[in-house]
Amino acid sequence: MAVTLKKRGREVAVFQIAPMIDVVFLLLIYFMVTSTLQKQEADIAFQLPGVAALDEPLELPDEQIIEIDATGQVTVNDYRYDAPGARRLVQLAAMLTRFKQSSDANRVEAVVTIAPADGVAHQIVVRVMDACARAGIENVNFALGDD
Repeated sequence: MAVTLKKRGREVAVFQIAPMIDVVFLLLIYFMVTSTLQKQEADIAFQLPGVAALDEPLELPDEQIIEIDATGQVTVNDYRYDAPGARRLVQLAAMLTRFKQSSDANRVEAVVTIAPADGVAHQIVVRVMDACARAGIENVNFALGDD
């Protein structure tokens, strides 16, 4: 259907709509054919590992004693953590985090006692306290040295 209009002696351009509709339908069919249908994801029945709550409390030590010797070496249960000159006690903080998680799962309050040797720099004691804070342990005690 072509429409030709004349205005004051000039011919106006003709715009045919039928071929335009054909092109639109061809594009629609092309995109419908080339598109892929996504399959719905199937439910896979398995459980990821996590923290399991226990019905009965498990016998765990409710207190960890952190010993600091005169050189600044941090020891827990005869196992040395980090180097004496370490600025952040990363290994100690990781162990205390695991201790806190197991205490929480067992419904027991995590308690840490810091036992520094005589002459230990206060900075090292503060680093141990920072590791306890990063682990989320709030109950920190200090042991008195033997005189």
